[in-house]
Amino acid sequence: MKRHLVLLALTFLCINTVNAQDDLLNELEDEAKTKDITYEQPAFKAMKIGNLQSTKVAAKGELYMYVSHRFGALNDGFDTFFGLDNANTKIQMVYGIFNGVQIGMARESIRKTYSSHIKAKFMSQSKDFPVNIVGYATVNIRTDIKEDKYPLLQFADRMSYATQLLVSRRLNNKFSLELAPTFVRQNLVLEPFQKHNQIALGVGGRYKISKRMSINADYVYNFSRHEDSIYNDPLTIGLDIETGGHVFQLLFSNAQSTNEPGFISNAEGDWFGKVFFGFNIVRVF
Repeated sequence: MKRHLVLLALTFLCINTVNAQDDLLNELEDEAKTKDITYEQPAFKAMKIGNLQSTKVAAKGELYMYVSHRFGALNDGFDTFFGLDNANTKIQMVYGIFNGVQIGMARESIRKTYSSHIKAKFMSQSKDFPVNIVGYATVNIRTDIKEDKYPLLQFADRMSYATQLLVSRRLNNKFSLELAPTFVRQNLVLEPFQKHNQIALGVGGRYKISKRMSINADYVYNFSRHEDSIYNDPLTIGLDIETGGHVFQLLFSNAQSTNEPGFISNAEGDWFGKVFFGFNIVRVF
């Protein structure tokens, strides 16, 4: 418990003391202009709405560090100090290799998962085009499974994949909406009813309540989930706080994993009982 409290204290200290970079808020509020086409302000300020990817893509040469933390279940009470003793941490580095194209690598403590991704913007919302269109793909490697327990395990069995088409629109100065058709492939499934190939649809939104704060939510419906599955569709609700150089997201979710195959396929929580509190911090260099 103490180490998690220290982590939170250091996080807030960094937010208030780091000033060696341009103001991310000003950067994100600027309208992009290309020749005679004026693009709308971005639909989302962070690369994630909550758990669901947004249509924001790193600019060429930008380096981002993402720290995602999901504590254990709140309903565990004082036994785990409302989940603080059982945290999942993900650290991710994201780099814009071209204008509109980013790559990233990450490591998540739950299931000891390593992942990489590529994200590319195809179209931007403008007076001549109604929506933002972005493609996203990720590869995940699960390393917690032991070969002595599964003697026939092969390296390919540790792999899982997800691809998404992200379509968003900033409807007005306060409200943005996104749809995310999704395909997930898990080479190894340990639940009897779970399918290897899964089709899902994500929906997310952002409502701005002040210059630097917004309420965000996202939900993913998994069409391939069996009715007797022990897992649920993920719902995440959060608050975005924008500061100089950071976007700080406070979240409540029924999924502890933040990797796409993890939270889309294996959301172990329930909003009527098992809910996880957490946060995302994004730092741009």
